[in-house]
Amino acid sequence: MSTAPSPLHLTAVDAPDQPVVSPELVALYRGFEDELLVPLWTEIGDLMPAHPRPRAVPHLWRWQALRALAERAGDLVPVGRGGERRAIALANPALGGRPFATPTLWAAIQYLMPGEDAPEHRHTQHAFRFVVEGAGVWTVVGGDAVPMNRGDLLPQAGWNWHAHHNATREPMAWIDGLDIPLQYAVDAQFFEFGRDTLDEEERTTPERSRSERLWAHPGLRPLAATPTGPGTPLLSYKWAHTDRALADQLALAADGHQGCVAPGHAAVRYSDPATGSDVLPTIRAEMHRITRGTETAPVRETGSSVYQVFDGSGTVMVGDATWTVSRGDLFVVPSWLPFSARSEAGASDSDSGALDLFRFSDAPLFEALRLHRTQTHSKDD
Repeated sequence: MSTAPSPLHLTAVDAPDQPVVSPELVALYRGFEDELLVPLWTEIGDLMPAHPRPRAVPHLWRWQALRALAERAGDLVPVGRGGERRAIALANPALGGRPFATPTLWAAIQYLMPGEDAPEHRHTQHAFRFVVEGAGVWTVVGGDAVPMNRGDLLPQAGWNWHAHHNATREPMAWIDGLDIPLQYAVDAQFFEFGRDTLDEEERTTPERSRSERLWAHPGLRPLAATPTGPGTPLLSYKWAHTDRALADQLALAADGHQGCVAPGHAAVRYSDPATGSDVLPTIRAEMHRITRGTETAPVRETGSSVYQVFDGSGTVMVGDATWTVSRGDLFVVPSWLPFSARSEAGASDSDSGALDLFRFSDAPLFEALRLHRTQTHSKDD
C-alpha cells in the first residue's frame, strides 16, 4: 500500500439525494480516499450532466495579429531539428494553457521564409494545411511535391513522411489543423524524424502533384489504384473547384432548384474520392458561402469546430459571444454552443461577394462513436 497522501478529497455534504452525514459516512469516505475510490453518487452531476458542458470557450484570433507575430518569429526562430516547424498554435483560454484550440483539435499558423525547408518527419496525428493567402510553398508527402496556393486544402493522414519547402523569394503563411489533443488525451501518439534534406527530384515545383494527376478527376476513380491507408489519397483540393461548386449551388437556387443548405447559404464537404467519406478519419473539412444579408439559423452540435474566414466579412455568434470578422480571422465553436453567422460581405472585401467560411471539426470521431447530435433553432428562438 502506498504511503503517499491520497489525491482524493471527498466531502460528506448535507444535500438532496446525498446520504445522511454521520461520523460513519465520513469514515467511509476516508476509506475510499485511501483506496483511491470515488463513489458515483458524489460525482454524477459532473460526470453525467443533462447536456454537454464544454471545457473550451468561444474565442477569436485576429489574422492580422497572428500574421504579424509569425513574421517576427520568421526573423528570430530557425526551422530545423528540434523545433521542426515554425508553427504557432492557438491556445483556448479555458484549457489550462495547453496549445489546444479545443479538447480534440489543434490549429496553428505556420510560417516559412524564402528558400527555407521544413525537415521531413512523420507522426500518427492526422493533419491538413489550408491556405488563406499566398503561394509558393510545396509540401512533399511521401516524395510527392504538392503545390500550396490560396484556397487549397491539403489533407494528410497520419504516419506519412512529409516536409515543406519554399521555392520563392517571399515568405508564406498558412494554417495547420491536427488531432493532436485527441491523440494526446488517449496516449496514442507516435513521432519519427525523417531525412534532413530532400532529394532534387522532390524539390521540383510541378503545377500538379502525382496524387492530383491520379485522383483529382470528378466522379472518376482510377482502376489501377487502391488506397491502402486511412484518409484520402488526394493530397490537394484546389480552390478553383471549391469556388465553382459553391457558385453553382447559389446559381441553381437562383433558378428555383434545390442546391443550397438554406436560402443564401451554399456549402460543400471535402471528401475522399475513393470512399466518399471524410478526408481524414478524425477531422471533417467544409467550406461555406453565405451571401450578403443572409443570416444562418443557430445550430448546436456535439463536438467542436474551428472556423477561418477565407473571404469577406460578417458577424458571427457563438454562445453568448458576438464578433465582427474579416479575412483570415479564426474562431472556436465549442461543443453544444449555438453558432450562427450573418454575412456583410460585398465586392469590396470578397472575391465572391459573399462571406466564405472554412470549417474543420471532429465530427467523424463523434459519428463513429454514435455520439453526434445536432439541433437547429429558428432565428427568432
